[in-house]
Amino acid sequence: MNAMSEPQGSEGLTAAQAAQRLLENGPNALPASRPLSAGRLLLDVVSEPMFLLLVACGVIYMLLGDRNEALMLLGFVCIVMGITFFQRRRTERSLNALSDLSCPRALVIRDGKQQRIAGRDLVLGDLVLLAEGDRVPADMELLSASNLTADESMLTGESVPVIKHGASDAGGSPDSLVYSGTLITQGTASGLVVATGPHSALGRIGASLATMGSELTPIQRETRRVVRHVAIGGLCLAAGLALAYWWLRGDALQGLLAGLTLAMAILPEELPVILTLFLGLGAWRLGRESILARSIPAIELLGATTVLCVDKTGTLTANRMDVARLCSETSSHDCQGNPAAALQEELHGLLEYAVLASHRRAFDPMESAIGQTGARLLANTEHLHADWQLIDDYPLSRQMLAMSRVWQSPDRSEFLVAAKGAPEAIIDLCHLAPARAAAIVAQVQAMANDGLRVIGVARATFAAPPLPDNQHVFDFEFLGLIGLHDPVRPEVPDAVTQCHAAGIRVVMITGDHPATALAIARQAGIAGMASGVMSGMDLAALDDTALQARLADTDVFCRIAPEQKLRLVQAFRSRGDIVAMTGDGVNDAPALKAANIGVAMGARGTDVAREAAALVLLKDDFSSLLLAVQHGRRLFANLRKAIVFIVAVHVPIVGLSILPVLLGWPMLLMPVHILFLQMVIDPACSIVFEAEPIEADAMTSKPRRPDMHLFDREILLRGLLQGAGLLAMLVGFHVLVRWAGHSDEVARTTTFLSLVLSNLGLIYVNRQWSQPSWRRGIKSNRAFAWISMAASLLLLLVLGVAPIRELFAFALPDMALLMQCAFVAVLGVAWFECVKWGLSAWRWPRRAALAQ
Repeated sequence: MNAMSEPQGSEGLTAAQAAQRLLENGPNALPASRPLSAGRLLLDVVSEPMFLLLVACGVIYMLLGDRNEALMLLGFVCIVMGITFFQRRRTERSLNALSDLSCPRALVIRDGKQQRIAGRDLVLGDLVLLAEGDRVPADMELLSASNLTADESMLTGESVPVIKHGASDAGGSPDSLVYSGTLITQGTASGLVVATGPHSALGRIGASLATMGSELTPIQRETRRVVRHVAIGGLCLAAGLALAYWWLRGDALQGLLAGLTLAMAILPEELPVILTLFLGLGAWRLGRESILARSIPAIELLGATTVLCVDKTGTLTANRMDVARLCSETSSHDCQGNPAAALQEELHGLLEYAVLASHRRAFDPMESAIGQTGARLLANTEHLHADWQLIDDYPLSRQMLAMSRVWQSPDRSEFLVAAKGAPEAIIDLCHLAPARAAAIVAQVQAMANDGLRVIGVARATFAAPPLPDNQHVFDFEFLGLIGLHDPVRPEVPDAVTQCHAAGIRVVMITGDHPATALAIARQAGIAGMASGVMSGMDLAALDDTALQARLADTDVFCRIAPEQKLRLVQAFRSRGDIVAMTGDGVNDAPALKAANIGVAMGARGTDVAREAAALVLLKDDFSSLLLAVQHGRRLFANLRKAIVFIVAVHVPIVGLSILPVLLGWPMLLMPVHILFLQMVIDPACSIVFEAEPIEADAMTSKPRRPDMHLFDREILLRGLLQGAGLLAMLVGFHVLVRWAGHSDEVARTTTFLSLVLSNLGLIYVNRQWSQPSWRRGIKSNRAFAWISMAASLLLLLVLGVAPIRELFAFALPDMALLMQCAFVAVLGVAWFECVKWGLSAWRWPRRAALAQ
């Protein structure tokens, strides 16, 4: 233990002083690795295989003497490169925008008020409050410290926490300094900032805390494997086509051009682009909803979550405690029924010592509520002691769920001890007779049944120093019970209902009394009348097999120690569940790491919990968690829609590149045509599908399997059927146009025009799978409206401007042929809808069979 005195009367800096010092000294940030520059992004785009193939095609056109075609091709290369560069730049900016959210935070006193600010905004002279689990935001000299230890292993390599003291106790030694980046492992303190940013101890050795790993996610690994296999197969097929063209027609350069065109048609270069953009924008969208994604794999798994393990305080409840009831063994006072009623004299001591057992500058909502109630009900009495001196304190521990604070009055030589904590711990400290203890336990049960959080209060006196090391040495007198009310957030019952509708089980894990926990769980809709409750003692008595059997019908876990949360998470995972778990304390970190998706409470959570978690809820409420699940389901579903479109759109492009060579027709698709299609395909995949709203039934269906692949049989079948049907229509239409006696240029024009319009129809249909496309319309996705308009204007430009039309090897068709092209596109949409309906009809009975 360590004696301390809380800082009195310090107002901290003013906002104006802080702003001036920030301007003078710069932000409290270390030099970070520079973000990708525009030049580096441009170099990455230029070096992609697609653009290298286009440059090769331009060279071949030059060798063939088609200078205009070569220049036009290179011009289109620049346009497509610009589109790709814009998409990459947008993703990069989205990710960079999240870095401000993930920086360390600091609780400071400014203008006499506590406020939480970003660590980078700290300045010299700031008064900072530290508590267990905080990451020290800057080098600080401690003014006061209570049982404070710090983990300085990142600076010294020494894993044993270092005991720290206030400056008055340490006499100016290093024990009164804490350093930026180190971790507070126990206790509380206040201190002044003495060094920031590069001038801190951490800055001087050039370390960086803000690095995030760049490991590949499962989806990224799967995508790379698919792209690699398709690219190898496509290049082999392209080489075969070039050789076949040379052998059949004796023109090597034209054969090489046909092969390169096929390679461009097959190469699925959109996949890595859309994956990067989907995940980057997904993290950015979560950030806009005050949900910080610290791990990209977490975004992938959100849609597969089957169990949400949530704590009570601050997640299900408002974390806004009010003292509802004061009870001694002989009387009680209802603080909510009649707030103006005077407090009975026999309860004055209970509230007096509850205030003394709390911090004057309260961190905890419970202590704030006790302090406010004391100030209101004990005003103008001798029971408030602003002039008493704090001598020592005994913090809460795993072994003793109670805390004591030792005070000395100016007019008394003896020490006065105030204790508060779990009722069973206070009963134990008071060494009560069994009959009296049983009566108090009955009181606790009755208060807990009303959903109140109950704490016990006791007092003692101690003659002279030295103070004992154990609270049990004090001769405590039991004073009574305080019941605190933390209301369930108004949005929680509806959010829990939505989770149940989505096939997600909600489990509450709390340290509260069983009756309190069950009452809150029922108010929140988590537990029904028949729901099971398991206590920490019950959990400790079960082996892993017995625990597995109990998990199926237990929704409320109470009096759970932090280390038992880890065992619960592991038990749920061993059942095959995908577990998302909330936590906020230092001891929650192992369980947050063990969960599939660890979720830290950003406002009240410790920095350790934030660093261990995959997601950080910057708003501590349950609805944010449900919103994160919705985003996860939407992202994965839209990725699958984009992949179906990619597969479907490449089938006719590949077919129209191969068939003319095999059938002796003139080439239908040239590199410039592939480039034009890329201008539709890339924005459609990345922008249109990413922006598509969530399906209407997405949150009323069961979570997807965690082992579900992006490229599964259903996706490939859907894409291949849509693409094959479109290819058959285009080939049939091309044959009819040629049979009608039209020129090769007219036949190429009508086929290409039908392909582009059908591609827009393909996007339109695949935006929604759960119901017909026309029920959603175009207005729900502005990106699709802009892409459609841009593609139509480009087609009009190509057909209407003669020089461009000639470069495309097109001829202007008459109005009848144009109407036939539109009819082919409408037939394509009808075919796409038939495929969608047929697969849905096949999928639902299959799912029902699997569920049984």
